[in-house]
Amino acid sequence: AQALIDENGLSGSAGLEDEEHVGRSAALKIRKNQEETLQRFGVTFDRWFFESELYDEENSQVTGAYNSLVERSKTYEKDGAVHFKASEFGDSEDRVIKTSKGTFTYVVPDIAYHLNKLDRGYVKAVDLLGPDHHGHIVQLRAALAAIGLPREFFHPIIVQQVNLKRGGVEVKMSKRAGVGITLDELIDEVGVDAARFFFLMRRITSHLDFDMELARRHTEDNPVYYVQYAHARICSILRQPGAKESDEDVDLSILTEGEETDLLRALARFPWTLASIVRGIEPHPLTSYLTELARGFHLFYSRHRVIGDDRRTTAARLMLCRGVAGVLSGGLRLMGVGAPEVM
Repeated sequence: AQALIDENGLSGSAGLEDEEHVGRSAALKIRKNQEETLQRFGVTFDRWFFESELYDEENSQVTGAYNSLVERSKTYEKDGAVHFKASEFGDSEDRVIKTSKGTFTYVVPDIAYHLNKLDRGYVKAVDLLGPDHHGHIVQLRAALAAIGLPREFFHPIIVQQVNLKRGGVEVKMSKRAGVGITLDELIDEVGVDAARFFFLMRRITSHLDFDMELARRHTEDNPVYYVQYAHARICSILRQPGAKESDEDVDLSILTEGEETDLLRALARFPWTLASIVRGIEPHPLTSYLTELARGFHLFYSRHRVIGDDRRTTAARLMLCRGVAGVLSGGLRLMGVGAPEVM
């Protein structure tokens, strides 16, 4: 804070206008740092939205959201405050949306934001909320229904806590004491690929124990290494002289060994896995699928020669390998994780 005051040439006796200027400068600096970290992590937001954008002095979208409820006769006054008839739309009780002092409660700008998003052409608003926001979801859903938004527009997801561990021991963190590990520090320790893969391994609504020591290991018990190594191993096979593609037709029906048919069935499930992810807005099934596919390939590789004396079998197994490699690299790419060809 002092650095920002010095940077803006302000004294200890700065007025309200100066304090607001420092606040805006601080917000921009924080956002810039967040943006740099997220870009490093492989995340880019198309639009950064400031809540202050809803409070234009000439045409406040927050006031407009409030008026939308009033004009629809979805409010009433009691004890000097304005209440929203939330109980008519699934909430357990009616809610104050304007206090006796004339200030809006926090749900009103949330309504305004969702209306703004609807006006920008979005057909669905996916809200990521903390575990202490269950009650807010009910209230906001009721308000959006009261002003006529379709129920499917609002899609809230409760994001649970991530517990960082080293070797199975939880890393103690405290917001009050200012002790924690930033995303930059996590990336420095385990790398972007491992961080992204591990974050996607569990359902968003479930707690995640992130073992940083495990994420650094180059062993089979590290799932991201296990999947990437399967891809690199196939790339190594395909670089061998005997792996040149043949012009002759490949007959996959000769792949009758159990490990071969298991891989073929796994490959066939890839489109269904992606469809399930899109429907549920839950990416974690992809990590499970890729880990299972990698396990199937490692087992196949340990029991069967890919390039052998029989040309028909070699051609079929090479095509199988190319299919597995394509799905592994495609799945990893969808998660923003690298698919190395050499490890």
